[in-house]
Amino acid sequence: MRIYHLNCGSMRQIDPADGPDSPLRPARTVCHCLLAETDSDGLVLVETGLGTNDVLHPADTLGEEWVTLAEPALDLAETALYQLRDIGHTAHDVRHIVLTHLDRDHAGGLADFPQATVHVLRAEYEAAIAGTADRYRATQLAHGPRWATYADHEGDQWFGFDAVRGLDGLSADILLIPLGGHSKGHSAVAVNTGQRWLLHAGDAYFYHGEVDPDHPRSHPLLDFVQLGAEVNRELRLGNQARLREIVRLHGDEVAVVSAHDPWEFHRYHRAPAAAR
Repeated sequence: MRIYHLNCGSMRQIDPADGPDSPLRPARTVCHCLLAETDSDGLVLVETGLGTNDVLHPADTLGEEWVTLAEPALDLAETALYQLRDIGHTAHDVRHIVLTHLDRDHAGGLADFPQATVHVLRAEYEAAIAGTADRYRATQLAHGPRWATYADHEGDQWFGFDAVRGLDGLSADILLIPLGGHSKGHSAVAVNTGQRWLLHAGDAYFYHGEVDPDHPRSHPLLDFVQLGAEVNRELRLGNQARLREIVRLHGDEVAVVSAHDPWEFHRYHRAPAAAR
């Protein structure tokens, strides 16, 4: 399996929060997506970031207030569709999309791949189609995605996480892991790269310092975003602690990434394939 790390939506620039001696420079937050080229299941997207409709009609699909706050670059070249074309694939090559959740900056690209099966926890799907929360945008789902939904209490154990399960039509190299707190049915997605597991934790954390097992630290601006979006603080913080434990105990077997940390993304994006 070959994994590509894609930024499918640059947003507001932020400073690092590691102190004045940090080697990190200010950077735009990202929508960190994964593209898996599999032998048996075709192309699999983990997250979709912002899509072409978002770039072309941001007020309608994303909402004017969100655009003002997030400051997205709105660049067609950053969409998953255009990046796939650059590496020689078409939209029809994407057979499966696995989402951590359905917030607008994660589900925006769904309409670019209408033939793909979209895998998500059932609680997240139900919250999104209820239409009662602005975080879910009906315009992004209006094409009628081909849903495959899953209960959050069924499955096996995986590195200390419960109710972990494989996905319909996919091999056991891609797993869905309930990881609630940020949204009703938030999950993580684990991908077996062949060298180790890559755990995409979505919005379970926003800043790499939050999963540092020895000196955990958060980011003031990103904290503000997390606090405004969370549906269960105790569960969210508990799951961050569990992520720190997997880094502490199994860091040689599992690499953890999040959706929006730009420094984390660029570390993986620039790494040689064998290290990803």
